[in-house]
Amino acid sequence: MNVVWQLGENLLSTIRDLLPILGVVLTFQLLVLRRPIHQAAKLAWGFLFVLLGLTFFLTGLSLSLFPLGEAMAQQLTRPGFLGLVEGVNVGEEMAVLPWYRFYWTYLFAFCVGASTAIAEPALMVVAGKAQEVSGGAVDAWGLRLVVALGVGLGVAVGTFRIVIGVPLPWFIITGYVIIVVQTYLAPKEIVPLAYDSGGVTTSTVTVPLVAALGLGLSSQIPGRDPMIDGFGLIAFAAGCPLISVMAYAQIAAWMQNRRRRMETQT
Repeated sequence: MNVVWQLGENLLSTIRDLLPILGVVLTFQLLVLRRPIHQAAKLAWGFLFVLLGLTFFLTGLSLSLFPLGEAMAQQLTRPGFLGLVEGVNVGEEMAVLPWYRFYWTYLFAFCVGASTAIAEPALMVVAGKAQEVSGGAVDAWGLRLVVALGVGLGVAVGTFRIVIGVPLPWFIITGYVIIVVQTYLAPKEIVPLAYDSGGVTTSTVTVPLVAALGLGLSSQIPGRDPMIDGFGLIAFAAGCPLISVMAYAQIAAWMQNRRRRMETQT
């Protein structure tokens, strides 16, 4: 009964969220453009599928992905898993535990970030369009892999920040300084795609698991506040793909120039 009740709540909230979009489209189509709606039946069926898909997806998130991320974070930071003896001072021991003892947490964070980015529908669309527009110069699968690498590294660095307790602005400022420098140094044709690739990664699949991981991790480590330390992990998942995509383009351009110089010399 709880699942049915949650399905009903998500259905109502999804209808409420989609109605403004439908209203804007119909208003401009009928009153501003004054053009008939072609294939109205097909559009209505598509809208219904979107409505049902989002409803089931949101229900699945709340029942599966959120609890899964929190559970994994809790298990990876259990005192017994970290080699600590259960006892009255386990909190104090965990508070001074070296950062490198959490290596399984970093590895799990990287795998979660990379795998969710690969499965992100928005990234699939952007990568496919990039390959289509570039005439095959940009490989869709290669772009997805580079973005996934960036997301994985970003989430791993974000979990490292939670473990060591360094304030979030220091990491974010450093990251965006690197992005600004790369924006001027990277090939200009890849910069817009890199920025779009970073934006689409923080979407329907990545955000729930990454947010649950950050909140679960910060609630298990003594001295961390889930409100202050748990959130902010998504910023790493959004920023690091910009670095990875532009870095890949810079490396590719350097290798291409090096190959040309070698051919010229020979």
